[in-house]
Amino acid sequence: MLSIFNSIPTHMDYKGQKLAEQIFQGIILVSAAIGFIYGLIIEQFGWTVYIVLAGFMVSCVLTLPPWPMYRVNPLSWQPAIPETTGESVQKPQESIKKKKHK
Repeated sequence: MLSIFNSIPTHMDYKGQKLAEQIFQGIILVSAAIGFIYGLIIEQFGWTVYIVLAGFMVSCVLTLPPWPMYRVNPLSWQPAIPETTGESVQKPQESIKKKKHK
């Protein structure tokens, strides 16, 4: 059963994140403007809130899941460097920490 969840893609590339943010902000801005104008015309603030909340819900459905349109530009990672056998390579941070404790 858990293998079904492992097959669902959960990543989004950087350009996809930017696109999702722009879509989210655009929908919120448009729904806020429509809600304000509609609420002003009928003189009911409650309708303004309902329209903004509906815009928020729509934007969440469109931007929170990692849809395929947000995964068009995957990152190309550098190949892994094989470790040398026999001796362990010490990180520079570790050598600095050891010197401070002496």
